[in-house]
Amino acid sequence: MRELWFETDRCFIGGVWQPPASRDFLAVENPSTGAPIGSIARGKVADIDAAVTAADEARQGSWGRMTATERGRVLTRIGQFVRGRAETLARIEATDVGKPLTQARSDAMTLARYLEFYGGAADKVMGHSLPYMDGYTVYTLREPHGVTGHIIPWNYPMQIIGRSVGAALAMGNACVLKPAEEACLTALAFAKLAEEAGLPDGALNVVPGLGDEAGAALASHPGVDHISFTGSLSVGRKVQAEAARHVAPVTLELGGKSPQIVFADADLDAALPFLVNGGLQNAGQTCSASSRILVERRLYDELVERMAGAYRALWVGPALEDLNLGPLISSRQKEIVLDYLGKGQDLETAAEGRIIGNAPAGGYYVAPRLLTRVPPGHRLAQEEIFGPVQVVIPFADEEEAVSIANGTGYGLVAAVWTRDGARQMRMARKLRAGQVYLNNYGAGGGVELPFGGVGLSGHGREKGFEALYGFSVLKTVAARHG
Repeated sequence: MRELWFETDRCFIGGVWQPPASRDFLAVENPSTGAPIGSIARGKVADIDAAVTAADEARQGSWGRMTATERGRVLTRIGQFVRGRAETLARIEATDVGKPLTQARSDAMTLARYLEFYGGAADKVMGHSLPYMDGYTVYTLREPHGVTGHIIPWNYPMQIIGRSVGAALAMGNACVLKPAEEACLTALAFAKLAEEAGLPDGALNVVPGLGDEAGAALASHPGVDHISFTGSLSVGRKVQAEAARHVAPVTLELGGKSPQIVFADADLDAALPFLVNGGLQNAGQTCSASSRILVERRLYDELVERMAGAYRALWVGPALEDLNLGPLISSRQKEIVLDYLGKGQDLETAAEGRIIGNAPAGGYYVAPRLLTRVPPGHRLAQEEIFGPVQVVIPFADEEEAVSIANGTGYGLVAAVWTRDGARQMRMARKLRAGQVYLNNYGAGGGVELPFGGVGLSGHGREKGFEALYGFSVLKTVAARHG
């Protein structure tokens, strides 16, 4: 790729770009064509061990000795470097992940915004003084964990680097980042920008590789003091089990089956773009995708008709053509989505989008599909598909809406569309989700808004100040002075 200004087949460890110890490499595919476009390092145990050692040395060295204000300035400077390379980063992300260029541009700017936010917040994390017995002064401090491990997925590499690594660095941790093997290029680009911006050696280390090799080695490493993982439920369980061996805390964000609930009094003109885009952004490969649309029965037919019209206007094609949807990330993910659609042959298809005629035959394209009158217990209404598929489910009243919405093991995001203010408040309290949106969905990304789930969606919070608290340890100091 002509946009690259760094070597992709290297690990970044202790400020040095170096080949993996094994000298093994992995092919990089362009999901828009299915063709190889380069290679990345296949990091393994030895590389993770070296990265953890480098991070620990940085924590005890120049990075660990920096004041919070100095750390904030470094992060802000990296954010400026990201802005300067935003278009290049967007083209790399679009090519590597398959998302339309407009979405990739948004991701690059969001990464910069995370770095600006955490750069400004670094010196504003404070402890408290606590009233206690006479003769004592008691206060709390927030200190970094030490070495933090970050295992990120392939769907939003730049955004998740920002909300995870950005927050950890702001608190003074030193980081080891293992990006998903399907999408490593912007993680490596970020490391290069951090290096250019003056981040001290070892504060950030990047080791590409397979999940069951590099990822497992990072999760199980006794030198890692905290793990942040975003990905599938099955892998999240493994990460938590490995981290438990050395009693390291874990932040898990494991996806969802998020509902948008539409009552008959909703403003459909306002809701429609959120209903469709909330489920289909990044070809539905989004942890917070609104894959379930719950609709009050007396509005059902009208809403389905309007959503179907929107679906018929959707086009799918190569990422750089910047259409509504790009390809799925891989042939494996395409097979998973098509298998789910095969299991939904008993359901009614209200509408489909279209794949452009000149889309490369080797690309991983799936037309978005809208399925209607879906029973709440159907597999396609219960399991995370991670593809461009939405199901529409009718409900009779508020009580049934809550029951259906809370009727999966997940609890990441939910939305309620109604003009009734009292109902908005009731629903917000009753819905089992980490985030509830009223008459919107996603709130524009919300760098400042705590994000995370309950149940099978995981635990812990990213984004906003809550992420800083998660990447720190609370220490209580009690001084007896008579």
